This record gives sequence, C-alpha cells and structure tokens, in this order.
Amino acid sequence: MNTPKNRKKSAPGLTQPTDKPARGDTAGTRSLLPEIEMKRLVQELEVHQVELEMQNEELRQTQEALETSRNAFAELYDFAPAGYFSFDPQGLVRSVNLLGAQLLGLEREHLLGKPMSRWIPDADGRKVFSKHCADVLRREGNDICEIWLQRANGMKFHARLRSIAKESVEGTHGAIRSMIVDVTEEEKLKIALQNAHGELEQKVMERTRELLLTNKRLVLEIGVRKDTEESLRMAIKEIKQLKDRLQAENIYLQHEAAQKFNFGEIIGQSSAIAHVFDKIEQIASQNTTVLLQGETGCGKGVVARAIHARSARKDRAMVTINCTALPANLIESELFGREKGAFTGASARQMGRFELADGGTIFLDEIGEMPMELQCKLLRVIQDGEFERLGSPRTIKVDVRIIAASNRKLEEEIKNGSFREDLYYRLNVFPITIPPLRARKDDIRLLVNFFVAKFNKKIGKKIETIPKEALEALENYDWPGNVRELESVIERAIIISKGPSLQILDQFNTSPKPSETSGADVKALVDLERDHIIHVLQKTNWRVEGKNGAAAILDINPSTLRARMRKFGINRNSI
Repeated sequence: MNTPKNRKKSAPGLTQPTDKPARGDTAGTRSLLPEIEMKRLVQELEVHQVELEMQNEELRQTQEALETSRNAFAELYDFAPAGYFSFDPQGLVRSVNLLGAQLLGLEREHLLGKPMSRWIPDADGRKVFSKHCADVLRREGNDICEIWLQRANGMKFHARLRSIAKESVEGTHGAIRSMIVDVTEEEKLKIALQNAHGELEQKVMERTRELLLTNKRLVLEIGVRKDTEESLRMAIKEIKQLKDRLQAENIYLQHEAAQKFNFGEIIGQSSAIAHVFDKIEQIASQNTTVLLQGETGCGKGVVARAIHARSARKDRAMVTINCTALPANLIESELFGREKGAFTGASARQMGRFELADGGTIFLDEIGEMPMELQCKLLRVIQDGEFERLGSPRTIKVDVRIIAASNRKLEEEIKNGSFREDLYYRLNVFPITIPPLRARKDDIRLLVNFFVAKFNKKIGKKIETIPKEALEALENYDWPGNVRELESVIERAIIISKGPSLQILDQFNTSPKPSETSGADVKALVDLERDHIIHVLQKTNWRVEGKNGAAAILDINPSTLRARMRKFGINRNSI
C-alpha cells in the first residue's frame, strides 16, 4: 500500500493524481493508473521534443539565412559609393562604412565613439553640423548641409551631408544616419562657373553701358539734326572713320617703334631689316607657308618666332626641328612619329613633331639638308595635311603652319638634283630674305648695346662704356657668322673685360693704337680666322661634324663652318 510519502512526483505542469482512491478500487488498480498516465506523458514529451527539434532546425536555417543576408548587406554597406555614418544626438560616431573611414583617412576603430566635430576644422562648420543634427532630429525626411572636413593627413575637402533621423532600434546605434560625399571638385567647378558667369555679367553690363551711352549720343544728335536716318548714318560713318584712323595710326606707331628699337627679338632700325619687319607684318596673320632664306646666323629662327608670335596660332606651340642636327635615318621618325617596333631600337611609341605642332607652327630649319626620300612625304603634308607614322597604316590629319628656312640657294640644289622642284614651289609661297649683318651695319651699335645689357645681367658684370675704337672695329668687320657671331664676340668680351669699359680689340688680335686703320683690323681678323679654321681642320683630319669634329672644337654650327669654308675658299685639296 502506497503512502503519500512514497508516491512518485508527477511531471511538472501535470495534475497530481488524487490521494484518495475511488470507492471500490483495489490496490492493484490504484497503482496501474499512474503508470499508464506516465507512459502517456512520456509519449507527449517525445512528440514535444521532436517538434522542438524541428523548430530548432527552422530557427538555425533562418539564422543562417539572416547571417548571409547580413554579410551581403555589410559588403554593400562597406563598398557603397558614398560614406555612411550614424551619429547619436550628441554627434558621436556610432558606425561608419569603409568608404566613410577612407574619406577621413582613418581606420574605423579610430572613428567609433569619437565626436564628428573633431574632423571639422573651423568653428563655423562645427556650428553648422550641430544645427544640422538638431534640425534632422526635429523633423522627418532628408536634410542636407555642406561643411569642410579635414582628413587625418591635414588635407581639407568640401563635404555634403544628407541625413535622416531614425528611431533607435535594438541592435543598432544612433538616431541620425548620414551619407557623406566629397564635393570638392564639384564646388570648384561651381565657383569657376559662377566666376565665369560674373565676368560675363560684368562684360554685358559694361557693353550695355557703352551701348546706352552711344545710344544717348545718337539720340542727342538726332534731336539736333531732326533727321534720324541721316544723323545715324553720319554718326556710324564718323565712328568707322575714327576706327580706321586709329587702326592706321596704331599700325604706323607699331611700325615706327619696331624700326626704332626692336621687333620682338629682332633688333635693328636699318632699312634692310625694316623691309623684313614689313614682310613679317604682311604674312603673320595668314596661314601661308613661309620660306626664310639667308646666311647662317642671320636670325632665321628669330624671324620664324616673330611670325608665329603675331599669328592666330600664337597660343599653340611652335615646334622646331633642325634637319642638319639629326641623322638621316631618324629625321622621318622625328617628323612623323613611329610605332613601337617600327625599326630596331624603337622600344616605345613616339609622337612626331607634326603631331606635336597640330594647331600651331612647325619650323623646319635648314630644309635644304632634308633627304630626297622624305621630301615627297613633306610635300604631301603641305598639300593634304596628312601622313602616317612609321610602322602604322593609319592616316593622321593635322592643321600645321609650315615655316621653312635654308642657308642654301634652293634653286641651285634643284639643278643639282638634291631638292625637289615641286616641294620648292610649295615652300616658296611667301619668301623672306634676311639680310646678313654686313648689309645692315647701322644696326651693329643697337645690337652691341642689347648684347652688353643681356650679358651684364647674365654674367654679373657692369660694363658701362664701349670705346669708340671698339665700335668702329665691330662696324668694319665683315661678320661671316652674322648676328650669332656678334653675340658670341660680345659675350667673350664681357667675360675678359676688367672694369666698366668693354675690351674688344684684344679679341680681334689688333693693337689699340688710334693710328691703325679699321681696314687693317678687319683684314687681320679675316686672315687669323682663316688660318685658325685650317689649323683645326688639319688637326681633326678634315672632319667637320661629330663629337671630335672641327665644328665642335670651334664651338659653332657645322653649317656655319661650311659657310666660312666656302667664303674663304678652304678645301682639303687646295691646302
């Protein structure tokens, strides 16, 4: 017989069986009922357990899906094309994506929990940010502000914040979500546009004011003459005449100033150089091909620059190529460019001079030295404005003005078969012959003064006077090297001069005695120069060009040396 002390406890939550058995039940019946009840309860627990395991599996799958979704969201969040921040109401950073941290140049852990005002460099910006946060919290919807932020390296950038207030949710931080983008370049463009617009408005206002004044003047004239049409026609005619007169006076004054002092880099006032100035003025504004002819050193490059500087192409480049300075096998690639692998040693693609000069001017110095096989290609560029790079079949079109120069007589080169006649006619559209220095001796004093001032500044000397005999010696010298030679002579003279007076006679190997004639000085110099050239040529075994050639030893251009050899009748067979 079971006592209350020996009864088994029932499962939690189940009703305990009554202690008093039903009337008429036997002791065996009383012990059987709890055992059946227990089996039922066990079965129910097993069913509940299976259900719980199924629910656990569903929860696990849901958790995995949620984790995958969270990871995907985190990647999108981190690599979004803008910086995303969340702030608490006090402006502390609670979360930030990868781009947001990169905007400030810091790791994310160095941003979390820090006040955003730390990266706002100015007090006004901090006030704007604080007010922005307060405004966002007071109303729903987006709010935008712009402030300057400072990166960890000290660099500032203009930032635009677009923010929205969010209620705090369990598992998230902050009540303000902000998207921050760098709009520095956009602001620069906006400022540039505003400035341009302001300048345009200013010009419009000034022009409007001018037009109003002109209109007022015309109305007054109409009231006086009582004939609107006639008055307006006379006023326009008068204005046109005044304009033409001013233009004519301006051209005349410019011409007079150029003749009296200089014309860009060209110094002179002689009639010979004035003729060149006139030619430059006539052709500069045109796109016509120009052929400059003259001896070496007379200033063909200077004239080319003067033409370019007065042309509509002056804001673009003037590209110069000296046809004697490059080996014949490299001139083509220099002029027209090459593709990688076009020939042995062409390890990279290279743009040619014609491409570099597109929209500008190309100056082909010593065009008479150009190989015959390239003259045909040059003719095509002049005619059609197109060519191909070495190693490329693609045709390139350019808009280039050509100025060519030669110290040779190209007509004789045509007769000798070394220059194409059709190319000559294409180049010789507007020829300008530059006089040698011996034909413009009135300019020597101006040139000497100019070079003395130039080299005083360059060398640090203070040459203040030029002796009369020195000037006379310079004016009576034949100058086979022209202005370039004169410049070299003055530079050497300033270097060797002691005191404020220019010492020039020693260089000409003459005695400074007043009784000596300038003709004797010139003759002595010519003989000395001829002997010196012959000595150097014999020393170099008559090699003119190259590293150890006579031109390098004499420190002059090879074409200049050849010109002097022809002038003095120097050749290997005659010595």
